[in-house]
This record gives sequence, structure tokens and C-alpha cells, in this order.
Amino acid sequence: MKSRSFIGCGIFYEYEVKSMKRKVAIQGTLGSFHDIAAHKYFEGDDIELICCATFEDLFESVRQDSQHIGMLAIENTIAGSLLHNYELLRQSGLQIVGEHKLRIKHNFVCLPDEDWADIREVNSHPIALMQCREFLSHYPHIKVVEAEDTALSAELIQKNQLRGHAAICSLAAAELYGMKVLQEGIETNKHNFTRFLVVADPWQVDELNRRRANEVNKASLVFTLPHTEGSLSQVLSILSFYRINLTKIQSLPIIGREWEYQFYVDVSFDNVLRYKQSIAAITPLTKELKILGEYEEGKSTI
Repeated sequence: MKSRSFIGCGIFYEYEVKSMKRKVAIQGTLGSFHDIAAHKYFEGDDIELICCATFEDLFESVRQDSQHIGMLAIENTIAGSLLHNYELLRQSGLQIVGEHKLRIKHNFVCLPDEDWADIREVNSHPIALMQCREFLSHYPHIKVVEAEDTALSAELIQKNQLRGHAAICSLAAAELYGMKVLQEGIETNKHNFTRFLVVADPWQVDELNRRRANEVNKASLVFTLPHTEGSLSQVLSILSFYRINLTKIQSLPIIGREWEYQFYVDVSFDNVLRYKQSIAAITPLTKELKILGEYEEGKSTI
């Protein structure tokens, strides 16, 4: 059987193929860490990436087409939480269906015919630059310039033949855009992981969990509390009573309501019934409690 194919950003077309590709929206371009995380999480699946410039665009892509799945960074072991993404998730109405923890390795790359002596400027995402601060401090003559994305920095240097420019990006991006790797693993802390969430339309949750044979043992919640003494400790005591493991708690101020906060909480458990009982027990103590997703705890990959 004859087939024809070609590749564009986030698009892989192949004719005369019976199975449908899984469409995954990511923030960034091909070769980005979002790209790598998506392929790691959906390893073995045939996926089509939808490249989005912003996280707002990512959520909009999934909202416009319920068959789309979103993959977004939510937390880094060094840089902390991406607070804006918590709000986007809460407002979107989408559900978390999975997570993936990816080891982040940064690399210093340039055009193939250049070397250290040629580099005058380095471009990358602000968080990547921050995570490589110690390495960059050894090269004070190199100007550090923030950019939208790690992989996009490499792509633009190659596309526009920006001589004297280097990028900090993944090895996948360096290979994809034909860049020369001057040094690998330049991140300051080698225990550098980013946690990515997989989000989907609520109507897709059961189908996705069934196809991946997911074992639900983690949940993400958001709620507000009365502005009274001990309101948070009461909730935490109940979770402890039901032997629910609190893995993360993040508070965000409620705009327009002084000194009131929303609490984003991740819990893990080994007994679904006990988890359900704990939710029923804390619900009367909270306001606007919402379950953002119930899913299988993600594995870490290098």
C-alpha cells in the first residue's frame, strides 16, 4: 500500500492510515521539553503535536476541540510552581487525567561552524536561564537575553543564521535544528525535574483512563475556606485521619477579596473508598471545593 507523509510544526500527515492520531496541545515548539514530556507520557501512541505560543492558547485549543488533550508544566523542583497555570486550569473546566515528571537537562548550543570564541549572546526561556545561572556566571562577556521558549531559541538562531548567538535547550532541539552542542548538562542542580499535567475535556476522562489502564491514586483539589481560626488545620486533620497523603499545598490570593485565599492541594492515596470518604468529610468545612482531577501518580523519566 502506498503512503505519503510530511512533517510541519505539530503536524504529521500520513495518507491511507486507518487509525486516528492522538492530538496533544503543548506550549512551545518541536524539541521543547513539553514535546519531550508528551512523547514520554504517550510513549507507543501515534500523536500529533499542536504547538501553542502560550498556555492560554493551549487551553483554548482543548476547549475548541474536545478530542484535543493538553500537556502543560505545573511545577519545577527548582523554580517552583507555575501559579498562573493553576488559575487557567481552575477556570477552564478541564480535568487532569495524568501527570509526568521529566528530568530537565539544559545544553549550550550554537551554529555548526561556530565555537566558544564566537559566542557573544545566549538566548533561552527565563526559567532555563535561571537554572543555568552558575554556568553562565563563568562567561560574563556573554550577554544573557530572555526568549519565549528554549527550543524556539535554537530554531530562530538556525533559521536566521544568527552568528555569535547561542541557545540553551534540550538535546532533542539541538538535533532537530542542526545545532552544535558546546556543552551538555549545564543546569546548576542535577535534581531538576518538571511536573507536567495532562488535561482533557471531562467527557474524555473515562475513555482516556480506560485506554491507558490507569490506576487512580492521586487527586488535585481547589477550595476556599472561611476566614476563621483553625479552618485549614481542621481540613488537614481530617485528611490525616483518613490516611490521605498531602503531597502539595499551594495558596493563591483571591483577587478582590482581601486576605482570602484559594488552596490548591494534591493528595495521594492507596484506597479509593477512604479517599472518597475524606472528600465527603471536608466538603462541609470548605467553600467552592472543586476536584480538578483524579488520576494515576506520574513516573519520573530521565
